[in-house]
Amino acid sequence: MSTPDRIFVVGAGPVGAVMTLALARRGIPVTLLEAEPGPVDDQRAATVHPPTIEMLAELGLEQDGWETGLQSPLFHFWDRVTGERVAEFDLGLLEGEVKYPFVLQWEQYKLARSALRHLPGDGSAQVRFATRLIDLAQDADGVSLTVESNGEREVLRGTFVIGTDGGRSTVRKLAGIEFEGFTWEERFLKIGTTFDFLATDAGFCTRNYFSDPDEWLNLFKVKGPGEPGIWRGIFPVPPDEPDEVALSDERIQARFQKFFPRSGRYDIAYFGLYKVHQRVAATFNKGRILLAGDSAHVNNPIGGMGMNGGIHDAINLADKLADMRFRGAGFEVLDRYTRQRRKAQTDFVQAQTIRNKKSLEEKDPVKRRQNLDDLRRTCDDISLHKAFLYRGALFDSLREANAVQ
Repeated sequence: MSTPDRIFVVGAGPVGAVMTLALARRGIPVTLLEAEPGPVDDQRAATVHPPTIEMLAELGLEQDGWETGLQSPLFHFWDRVTGERVAEFDLGLLEGEVKYPFVLQWEQYKLARSALRHLPGDGSAQVRFATRLIDLAQDADGVSLTVESNGEREVLRGTFVIGTDGGRSTVRKLAGIEFEGFTWEERFLKIGTTFDFLATDAGFCTRNYFSDPDEWLNLFKVKGPGEPGIWRGIFPVPPDEPDEVALSDERIQARFQKFFPRSGRYDIAYFGLYKVHQRVAATFNKGRILLAGDSAHVNNPIGGMGMNGGIHDAINLADKLADMRFRGAGFEVLDRYTRQRRKAQTDFVQAQTIRNKKSLEEKDPVKRRQNLDDLRRTCDDISLHKAFLYRGALFDSLREANAVQ
């Protein structure tokens, strides 16, 4: 059987959608496969850091982001125990140095839908929903995907397959690639409320991190479906707290009331409880089978780095596949893709998100006080402040990883 000149992407989340659009914009025929019957309104990631905004703008998604996302230059660190605001960091300090001196709070389902809407309509980029990957094989000339759709199985043939199908990736499992790392003992509870914390006199901004040895908290705002927007709170749930208790209305209300007591109930838009992992695939390329996004790496959400790292994977990989197709590059560029993007994960995203979590939950009073003092000192020193921003916004990650040969 001849090999069709087409790449398959498996998984239509934000990374898969961006991957598909990036390949299409580079003139590479691509088909996106998704097991769900249509786009999913997944309420997980929402933070888009400045260098990622620039990548999305180059794909033509800038206006969509401005319309349905929320520009957020500030973020605060708080001592939840005392109620003190410890530090205010301002990406606006990088104006003139970077193109987008702010974070875009843009929910992943909006980003994914935007990318799909911008696919060319000439058939070079195809999307197939309700199509589940069942089996996968590769040879010297291409890949064969066995898929199931409407109860029928068929075999698709292409040049490469890219797994962007999440932490439980079927592509990664079928390829036999190890997913190295660990799972945190506690789970994370995400709660969305329409209560507007900016309307209070508490002094919050749209992105807030609260240090607390008993129950740390992340609180940030997204636009949601429209005014007044939605505030997302992320709380830790102890290992011994049963799921049904954590998800009960009583406990959901209690968690917000403990944080910010008010008369009446909080209107809850959504909630979800999930396990949290820190894992990186042993390799992101195995012959013609490639990984990007959560299929290749997962981390805790403190700092909003996971989706960004996945989009950085997608742009990096699209460029290398274009080099192979149009400029005669060999498979060695895919080995470099793994070296570059694994470095970005292990040296930056994994290390930083683990450090973020441990800092917020620190129980030792001496270490905790030192952590907060370090944040104050970093915030007050302009050079340290900027260095903190460059690292937290993943500029350093991209620069150092992309330098790897």
